[in-house]
Amino acid sequence: MFSFNDYSDIRETLVVITPSSKVEIKGKTNINKFNCYFDCSNIKNPIPISYQFNDTNMLFHNTKLILQNSCFDCRNNGMNKDFYNLLNSDIHPSIMMELVSVKKQDLNTNFNALVNIELSGVKKSYYIPVIIEKNESISINGSIKLNICDFNLDPPTKALGLIVVDEEIEIILQLEVKEQIN
Repeated sequence: MFSFNDYSDIRETLVVITPSSKVEIKGKTNINKFNCYFDCSNIKNPIPISYQFNDTNMLFHNTKLILQNSCFDCRNNGMNKDFYNLLNSDIHPSIMMELVSVKKQDLNTNFNALVNIELSGVKKSYYIPVIIEKNESISINGSIKLNICDFNLDPPTKALGLIVVDEEIEIILQLEVKEQIN
C-alpha cells in the first residue's frame, strides 16, 4: 500500500483500525501529569480511504478518523469531566483527524504525514513524523505536540487558580490498520 510509484488514478479501499490500536493524549499541570486514553473499540469501522500517488507523495481525499470525546478516559471522573469541558464536548463532541498526504522521508519506514486536526470546531494543519511498518497489518506510530490555545481553548485552572493546566498537549498514535477484504 505504501510503495510510492507515479500513478495518478484515484484508488479506494476500506480499512479497519483494530482495537489493539492506541490513541493517547498527554498533558501536565503545574503539579502533576495526566494521560487520557481513547477506547479504540469505539472507532466507527470500516473507514473509507481514497488516495492517489503523486511523485513521492501519497495524497488522500476525505480520509478522516473521528474520535468521540466521550470515549477518552483520563482514569479519574473529575479529570474526564474537565477534559470534556475543555474540548466543549457539548457543542463539539469529537476530535477529527483528516489525513491529507504521506511523504516518504528515507529508504526505511520514516514518513511525514500532513494531517488536519480539528478540536472544538477549530481546524489546524500539522506535519506528523510517523513510522509505518507493514506485516499482517499496517502499523502507524507517531506523536505531535500541540498548543491548545491554537484551537481557542483556555487552559483550565482548579483550586482557585493554584492548579493550572499547561497549554501544550501531546497526541500519541499507535494505530494497527488492516485493509477490509470484501
